[in-house]
Amino acid sequence: MTETQVLVINADLPDIDHPLAIGPEPEMFKLAQHNYKSGEWPFPVRLVNPGTKVSSDAAYLASMKQDPKQGEREDIKAIRQAHKHGKYSLRQISESTAIEFKRVKDLVHKYSLPLNNGYWRAEKYNNPDEVIAYQTLARLCEKIDAPEFSIRQASMSNGVVNGYYISWVPGLKNKHD
Repeated sequence: MTETQVLVINADLPDIDHPLAIGPEPEMFKLAQHNYKSGEWPFPVRLVNPGTKVSSDAAYLASMKQDPKQGEREDIKAIRQAHKHGKYSLRQISESTAIEFKRVKDLVHKYSLPLNNGYWRAEKYNNPDEVIAYQTLARLCEKIDAPEFSIRQASMSNGVVNGYYISWVPGLKNKHD
């Protein structure tokens, strides 16, 4: 059984053409630890395979950082999966996905994720053909330029806000049954 040959290089100034040492991985690991602890190598070192393209630690660590959009996509996927498995409130989704509540709320609003089957409906007072419907209250507030509390209050009493009849149209809780 052949052991993997590795190069020991300075992590601060990576140069694969001028390694500090070359040899089997277990021995180079022990050597690197000993020389670093003894102070012979007062800088961090890395073990790399011959032919590896190396860069500075800063560039290496930067390449490992997750793309923020990728993290967002993964969170959205987890939110949708939780909803599919019967979690209908933001709090339930937050608890089942281990994503903080504020982030769940922000993502649901930012991408208008249709997590429940109900929706807010605004029908023009003097024109019943003009209907505005949104699944999030915040979007309806923006559209008809009214505060959230007014819309909530009007929806409970079939009241009028800024010339619109407001109502909440509940959907089915679980359409898979």
